[in-house]
Amino acid sequence: MSTSHAPRALSLAAALLTGTVALYIALVALGNITDFGTNQAFVQHVLAMDTTFKDDDLMWRAITSRGLQNTAYVAIIVWETVAALVLVAGTALWFRRDNGRARRLSTYGLLMLVLLFGAGFIAIGGEWFSMWQSKTWNGLDAATRVLVLTGIALVVVQLSPSDQEG
Repeated sequence: MSTSHAPRALSLAAALLTGTVALYIALVALGNITDFGTNQAFVQHVLAMDTTFKDDDLMWRAITSRGLQNTAYVAIIVWETVAALVLVAGTALWFRRDNGRARRLSTYGLLMLVLLFGAGFIAIGGEWFSMWQSKTWNGLDAATRVLVLTGIALVVVQLSPSDQEG
């Protein structure tokens, strides 16, 4: 590939990766909306810490209020939905070759997912609520996979041209 094609190829890679992550998170949000109870149970168990080692030094962190658990779950679904919409818009802009706006929107959407899966699921769920201790309600592997895919997409988006038609 010659260097004159590199900006176009990088923009195409950014578009396809952004679109892939958009599709994934849109399907996750749709699944959480249409099959509300499945992941609602996941969030409830993680926050309640009821399948962890139940160490007295950690159990004070548990949130057992159904209202707070459900509020957290609905907030996750709203966050996923907004991220999906931002990423779909970013994908459309890549294909319109509006690289500056595409890069900006894609970055925002991808960073939303870094916060959700990195800070939310891995750091807060995994460590604060000791999700790693649960054999039944442990989403760390899935969260890590999404964080890696999102991180790769974010790097490619940042490497892509933002101010040229390429």
